[in-house]
Amino acid sequence: MAQRKVPMRKDIVTGEMKPKKELVRIVKNKENEVSIDPTGKKAGRGAYIFLDVAIAKKAQAERTFDKAFGIKIKPEFYDELVAYVDHQVARQELFGNGK
Repeated sequence: MAQRKVPMRKDIVTGEMKPKKELVRIVKNKENEVSIDPTGKKAGRGAYIFLDVAIAKKAQAERTFDKAFGIKIKPEFYDELVAYVDHQVARQELFGNGK
C-alpha cells in the first residue's frame, strides 16, 4: 500500500509546519466571533496553534490572534484557549495520540 500524505499546517505562533492532528484550529466567522474549532470544520477563516501550553501562553501574551484576524479579542478567549490546550495535552498523555 502507498503511504498516505499527512496534511500539514503552519503554527501561527512559531511559524513551524506541523501535522494537522497536532494542532488546534481557531476560527473567525462572518460576525467576527472567534472560537476554538475542535472539529476543524467550522465556517470562517482559520488559524492553527500547536497543542502546547507554553505556545498558547505565548499567543496570549503577544495577542497573536488579534493580529491574525485584525480584530480585538476578549482576554477570556485566550484563557479559554490555554485551558483547552492544557486539557488536550493531558488527554494525549493519558490516552495516547488516538482520540
